[in-house]
Amino acid sequence: MADRGRVGNAGWRSSLVALLAGAAAWELAGRLLRFSFLPPFSTVVGASWELIQSEAILGHLSVSLVSLAIGFVPAVALGLTLGALMGRFQHVEYLFDPYLHALLATPNLIFVPILFALFGVGRGTQAAIVFLYAFFVIVSNTMAGVRASDAGLMEMARSFGANRRQAFLTIVVPGALPLVMAGLRLGMARAVKGMINGEMFIALMGLGALIRSYGGRFEADKVLGVLLLVNVVAVACVGLLQALDRRLMRWAD
Repeated sequence: MADRGRVGNAGWRSSLVALLAGAAAWELAGRLLRFSFLPPFSTVVGASWELIQSEAILGHLSVSLVSLAIGFVPAVALGLTLGALMGRFQHVEYLFDPYLHALLATPNLIFVPILFALFGVGRGTQAAIVFLYAFFVIVSNTMAGVRASDAGLMEMARSFGANRRQAFLTIVVPGALPLVMAGLRLGMARAVKGMINGEMFIALMGLGALIRSYGGRFEADKVLGVLLLVNVVAVACVGLLQALDRRLMRWAD
């Protein structure tokens, strides 16, 4: 446990150094190159702070977060369920696997006109886009995690009288957790991406709509300032899932 803690602290320090180096490189490039679409990092941070101080950004942020939650929660519930069924039962895998791979390879924005026709300009379309971005990667990782369960441990559990449900809960679920949690983290990152992409196309409110508005006025510092806030939201959401992952994986220590 102590070794794991030291490794974690070293990882945080390395990440912090990498972020500071990236910020310094951005600042230097912005000041030396003087491109209109690449303002210095300090200018972007200033624009982000102005947006945070304004009341408008809070309204856009709340709209985006609500759409994110409405789309991501069903993606998790249905994705975990379908992924577990596909990993546990081969006939379910044969039934859904072609669709899963086809839709994983399909750009999700292709479905925006269909969703727009179904739900119109509203939260339903935004939530559906978020759902599509997150759902398939959660299903894929959950299926892989369930299928990777140790067959020897399963056989041992059955030999000691465990039924299917007991073996699934005590062996398959703990063994699948690392891949499942990785799928949830990837799904969250993709969900944030879907939230922004959807809002940039059709939304009247939200961080994506704000990016579209500032981009149309060629205000690069504000566009990058909003993107910086989006990254903070994404990192915070993924960080919550990482904290949940560490809590659930304490048994591994």
